[in-house]
Amino acid sequence: MAASTSGSSGQGTVAFEEGQLERPRWTGETPLSLLVGALISFKPLYSVMKFGARQVLISTAEKTNIPWREMTRKILESDVYKEMESIEDTSLVYPDYYLNPFHAYDEGNLSWLAAAEAEAATMSMVRRAIPYASSLDEANQIVRGNWLKAIEEHHQKYSQDIVIRDILDIGCSVGVSTRFLADKFPAAKLTGLDLSPYFLAVAQFKEKQSNPRTNPIRWIHANGESTGLPSKSYDIVSIAYVFHECPARAIKNLVNEAFRLLRPGGTFALTDNSPKSKILQELSPVLFTLMKSTEPFLDEYYLTDIEKVMTEAGFIKVTTILTDPRHRTVTATVPY
Repeated sequence: MAASTSGSSGQGTVAFEEGQLERPRWTGETPLSLLVGALISFKPLYSVMKFGARQVLISTAEKTNIPWREMTRKILESDVYKEMESIEDTSLVYPDYYLNPFHAYDEGNLSWLAAAEAEAATMSMVRRAIPYASSLDEANQIVRGNWLKAIEEHHQKYSQDIVIRDILDIGCSVGVSTRFLADKFPAAKLTGLDLSPYFLAVAQFKEKQSNPRTNPIRWIHANGESTGLPSKSYDIVSIAYVFHECPARAIKNLVNEAFRLLRPGGTFALTDNSPKSKILQELSPVLFTLMKSTEPFLDEYYLTDIEKVMTEAGFIKVTTILTDPRHRTVTATVPY
């Protein structure tokens, strides 16, 4: 029997159904996955796939009233480049996996184009997750709203009313998730950390265009696997839509680093693709082939037992919930 998880859409309760499998057949060592891998490894075909994946993203966004090209143009023609000097840590050594092409960019996240397109891509992801939503705002109420609710409810249940003073958003990209966290927990001090100085420059630039906050967001260019930040200095560590871009070794390091950074009773929360999502398990061959062509570590992510990794790192009260039809939120607590 397929399980389902309920989430509030603002218009009643919607059941998010899990599929019959532990993970999609197009991942791992299955015949289907191996066939897709062979297709992707053929370079001439890979180039076509990469171009196709990019066109699907842009056209899907613009069909749902997300002005992808216009948003990108505004960033690239702005003064965003001036933010780089105050953001970039020029001594940072990038991990090898981060230098791979992904998301249809040859430079991965280390380019202005990737940074300029990131927010539109994030909006498009939210619209794809909730195709029946009448607007982006309604889709965000489900995708972001249920994610934030899962964090808040877990913290209230297991953290003995610890006041949320400091929140770290690892892999913050251009700051979309960081701003949602800041709006949800306005009394907390927010820190957004990312490996891409280009993404952080956009995050800082966009935040400067917004209304001032009581607690301004701090942006840090660092490796989430080894941040250099003080131990036991945060009440919540969040990692949103990052793990599917990482090899298994990096996932483990990120979880261990989150454990080190959290205070006793602190809450760790990640949200990302759910291997058990019925929709992801039933993706058409064209779509999952295109997706795998731009996500080199997708198989490693789906084959990693995230809950086990968290438990081995020392976390307790590990809880997984399907917070929208495509994504799960996994929360856990640092013991006292």
